[in-house]
Amino acid sequence: MDEKTRFFILQHRDDDVRQLALRGGKDTAIDMPFALDQIRGWQVARSKVPSWAATDGIIYPSHLSLEQCSSEVTAQYKATLVGEGDRFVDLTGGMGVDFSFMSRPFRERVYVERNNELCAIAEQNFKQLGLDATIVNTTAEEYLQQMEPADVVFLDPARRDSHGGRTYGIADCTPNVLQLLPTLKKKARKVILKLSPMLDWHKAVEELGDTASEVHVVSTGNECKELLFVLGSEAVEDVKVFCINDEQRFEFSGRSGLSSHSIVSSPSCGTSSCFLYEPNASIMKAGCFELVAQHYGVVALAPNSHLFVSEEFVEDFPGRSFAIAAISQMNKQSLKQHLQGIKQANIAVRNYPESVATLRKRLKISDGGDTYIFATTLSNGERRLFICKKVNLIMRNLC
Repeated sequence: MDEKTRFFILQHRDDDVRQLALRGGKDTAIDMPFALDQIRGWQVARSKVPSWAATDGIIYPSHLSLEQCSSEVTAQYKATLVGEGDRFVDLTGGMGVDFSFMSRPFRERVYVERNNELCAIAEQNFKQLGLDATIVNTTAEEYLQQMEPADVVFLDPARRDSHGGRTYGIADCTPNVLQLLPTLKKKARKVILKLSPMLDWHKAVEELGDTASEVHVVSTGNECKELLFVLGSEAVEDVKVFCINDEQRFEFSGRSGLSSHSIVSSPSCGTSSCFLYEPNASIMKAGCFELVAQHYGVVALAPNSHLFVSEEFVEDFPGRSFAIAAISQMNKQSLKQHLQGIKQANIAVRNYPESVATLRKRLKISDGGDTYIFATTLSNGERRLFICKKVNLIMRNLC
């Protein structure tokens, strides 16, 4: 990178990239396409991978690679799963964010990537990050055939088809991990596999076989980001499932999580309760509602509501917690009584026939504010509005 292009990037990296592109470059000595990529990349990394954005000399690849790469938060979580050893191999290197965090405890670090441009960028970036690594420009399939045994192998298969469309099934990704499994089991003590958060984890465990020992459902900011699967070299009797949402953590045995038991609640459930709970994104994805109810001593409003209540406050519930201010029936008199003075609220529907937009229009309540309304159906088929305040907001106001 020449000095003029470097200075332009530093001078304009807080600017709107679209406006810069429209203005064009008057100075032909500046590599404008490259500069725009770097400005855009730095702006994404500033929030997604802040330690990279704070490091001088980092080169950012195309927008697609940035979109597909892990965030720093999820990469740091994956680093807790690797343990330590002599050799770490990333068979789908990509931008290298996961590799830069996961490979550090190992004596030998191998980055494998089929895209030669990404390999060149990774070589530059790893030097800037103080990370000694072997860069191999080939496919995962080719490298695996001649790969020496490794302590940990990581794969994040590309979830795009030949036309650029999204794919979710394991067999539809590149590389097809199911085809590589026999060789992986022979050559790797542990395999960590990152798959689409859209996948059904039960089905994925069945496809991956009896060496799948752990499933990690990873969310940040209450949005499910990744499904991680840990596979060993030998068969296991059970699989452990970890539901992670920032600081919230819930784990259970996969065998119990796969049980066919359903939540049973009384028809009048919730009418005498003081607190309402909404599970976080990882719990919702894992579907372990019965286990959550048993562990935290809460009761489901209905089998399919995915909302829970209690009379005593459960401080460590893995999700959002609300104090119930009122419970309204859906007739005009009850609505008028309990919604009086409420002009603004955050509305959600759970196991309810109307959409949020339709209900909001009917109630004549605008969006926002610090009131939360949950519209749901009880076990006896009756519909209710739970009018709530966030528990942390109430505690703040009391202090």
